[in-house]
Amino acid sequence: MAASQARRGFIRAADPWRDTDVIDERAPRFNQAVVGAVALLGGVFGWPLAWAIISAQLVIGLTLGRRFCLTCLAYFGLLQPRLGEGPLEDSRPPRLANVIGSVFLGTAATAWWLGSPLVGSALGILVAALALVAATTGFCAGCEVYRLTARLRGISPEHHARLDPADLAALGPDFAAHGRAYVEFTHPLCSECRRWEVTLRGRASPLLTLDVRERPELARKYGVAIVPTVVAVSADGTVVERLAP
Repeated sequence: MAASQARRGFIRAADPWRDTDVIDERAPRFNQAVVGAVALLGGVFGWPLAWAIISAQLVIGLTLGRRFCLTCLAYFGLLQPRLGEGPLEDSRPPRLANVIGSVFLGTAATAWWLGSPLVGSALGILVAALALVAATTGFCAGCEVYRLTARLRGISPEHHARLDPADLAALGPDFAAHGRAYVEFTHPLCSECRRWEVTLRGRASPLLTLDVRERPELARKYGVAIVPTVVAVSADGTVVERLAP
């Protein structure tokens, strides 16, 4: 695969079939465009089967993986080699958006077939509208739901008010000297994580980056549900500011 990519002058930073914890940010937008278009057609022409098919396809991709997802195959096999790889992001928010979309579309089809076409149409057109907004503007309602719940679950003054100083030992004497440091939970293929790292290294306080691939136990310990997660901590490990997500 690498050789064929090199011959085309295109090399991926993330393998779409193996590095499934991140995703090219344009892939979900392409998927949303397809979902939105099919859902809209179902609503306009009264085709509940369209909702059922796209719901089933979303479920198949979620359960069996990207190799069984038709929009994934189309994007990664046909479009990405021609467009290039876009910025990489955490794949969990768009995954939740797909879960929500599949549930709503499946419910829309079921409602239609059970004799409630108005309910089915309303749900189908709602999904179409949200999906097309996500495809055209980048605002993904399902992704925002994930980020909101991640904020509630993750490191925050309300939940993990303090990091164990033993986990911050790599900061060394600079930490004590400044009395404050930044801690970033990151992933080696996350584009936004790299942007945060560049920004934080330009500040006076020291920075500790914790790779969730290399330190999954710390990600579990502190409930890190999305990368990048960035907090500022005082010398005793108290979380004094949350910067991301």
